[in-house]
Amino acid sequence: MRKGKIKWLHVVIGTLLVILAFPASGFGAEPHLPGQGLGAYWIIPFVCMLLSIAVCPLTVPHFWEHNFGKVAVFWGLAFLVPCALVYGPATALFEAWHAIILDYVPFIILLLSLFTVAGGVRLTGSLVGTPLVNTGILLIGALLASWMGTTGAAMLLIRPMLRANAHRRYKVHSVVFFIFLVANIGGCLTPLGDPPLFLGFLKGVSFFWTFTHLLPMLLVEAGLLLVVYFILETVLYNREGRPVPPAEETEHTEKLGLEGKVNLLLLLGIVLTVLLSGSVNFGSVEIYHVSIPLQNVMQNVLLLLLAALSLKLTSRESRRRNNFTWAPILEVGKLFFGIFLSMIPALAILRAGEQGALHAVISLVTHEGQPVNPMYFWLTGSLSSFLDNAPTYLVFFNTAGGDPVTLMGPMAETLAAISAGAVFMGANTYIGNAPNFMVRSIAENQGVRMPSFFGYMAWSVAILVPSFVLLTFIFIN
Repeated sequence: MRKGKIKWLHVVIGTLLVILAFPASGFGAEPHLPGQGLGAYWIIPFVCMLLSIAVCPLTVPHFWEHNFGKVAVFWGLAFLVPCALVYGPATALFEAWHAIILDYVPFIILLLSLFTVAGGVRLTGSLVGTPLVNTGILLIGALLASWMGTTGAAMLLIRPMLRANAHRRYKVHSVVFFIFLVANIGGCLTPLGDPPLFLGFLKGVSFFWTFTHLLPMLLVEAGLLLVVYFILETVLYNREGRPVPPAEETEHTEKLGLEGKVNLLLLLGIVLTVLLSGSVNFGSVEIYHVSIPLQNVMQNVLLLLLAALSLKLTSRESRRRNNFTWAPILEVGKLFFGIFLSMIPALAILRAGEQGALHAVISLVTHEGQPVNPMYFWLTGSLSSFLDNAPTYLVFFNTAGGDPVTLMGPMAETLAAISAGAVFMGANTYIGNAPNFMVRSIAENQGVRMPSFFGYMAWSVAILVPSFVLLTFIFIN
């Protein structure tokens, strides 16, 4: 395994060195990929990347387990090599550098810091997974998600939930609803909750605007999901014979409490670091025509420092008893490296708007000069389910005019539809939001046989989609 990790590191470092070694004079003036001229066939590598995640674990599990990082790199190169041949190496390298340095690196550093710090908090005691306890964990997680981020709340609570249900036969449904509520829907109230809302905050949307406008939608959606979960959980719990943990697990039960409390302060430090980086402007430095904000560099350094402090201040024994391993973050890091590269043309086509290959999709959100809010909700959400929900949010934010004052005022329902679509429908697939895949990986690492990519979508289509239809009729006009 260690040898495989070294090989993966060589691939990443090699890619960065190639980019950095390319002479600056070869670039000219910002050789962006022209979204207007891209045919839909350019998104084939991205589609194949998604299909690989969906199909390979079922059809070739042994190959996938040992080579998924190489597969991810292959599909990233499946876009970059043709791009270099058609539009020149300067464009391909510029787009790769832009995606890695501005999108992938901050993304993975934030996930790494949250994963490391939250993994140092251990709930001690005899929390037993019953319908009431599990529903309570989901409720608490949904409440925390808007204030410490969906990733922070998910990483903090997924291990206690898994431990509480270790003796249970039916566990998959609890993890699925955890992804629905804690890793996605609960994060809709503040810019701290989910990346698309934070981008809206940076564009001028007031901090508490989403709280006042999305709270009614959250109450209905979360309330409905919690009721459905409680009923399903009660049925399955009774079918199991209302199980209790084995006696050997409860003979030496610890006192209920928290171990590694210092990590809660470090989690607060992560939240404040992210908020601060979005509130200051230290200028930028340009490397190969990519403008890198210095406040983002500061954020990345501070996040890595907080993660290092967590490792230093938390005992190894505490992490071991918390079932902490690096496997989930390694899996996410490898797969999303390929996802971020292969989805470059899809985002370029979307940014081209009505001049791009998806002009028919973009035109659906406007009718006779007026916004069609249900289409804003469903299109933002549907694309956020498969693409990064943050740039998808920005695409439709700008399609709606991009003026925060107008969007918070006369077009408030449009902005609410865009915001809710980006956050809520990130729960539709494993890749719709970063913590989805991490929760899945942690659960599988602890012995829970999670659904496949399409198996998970069967859950979301059966449960989430009808609830989103209901939200459309009630709130989005």
